[in-house]
Amino acid sequence: MLTTEQISEAKKRVRYQQPTNVHEHDDCIRIAFEWFDAQTTTKRLAKPTYLLKNIIEMWGGRYIARSDVEVAAELHPQIKGRYPHFNISSRLTLPSDRRLADIPEARTQGYQLTVAHVTETYSRIEE
Repeated sequence: MLTTEQISEAKKRVRYQQPTNVHEHDDCIRIAFEWFDAQTTTKRLAKPTYLLKNIIEMWGGRYIARSDVEVAAELHPQIKGRYPHFNISSRLTLPSDRRLADIPEARTQGYQLTVAHVTETYSRIEE
């Protein structure tokens, strides 16, 4: 799991796209990192037609700021690009719930991961 120190250092390195950057909680960055970790990477940067942070929020069960997603991408060794254009496949993978087991803030807010959301958003499911 990402340490507080790793996250703190990454926050200093990120080239944020918005002038004001609010971070909800370090666990939000951990949730986004785990979501990225389940995705298939590509050589090209994606031009998504979806709101990436909202997708991660639904899976993680908690509000996640855009800046949290930017820090998670900075920390992930295989993720390249800047929000929302990252080198992930447009065929998104639904990460396993096991990835959230050690993140205390995961699934603590009222976000519901519905069957409709899963079928509309994800092409693959991580085992």
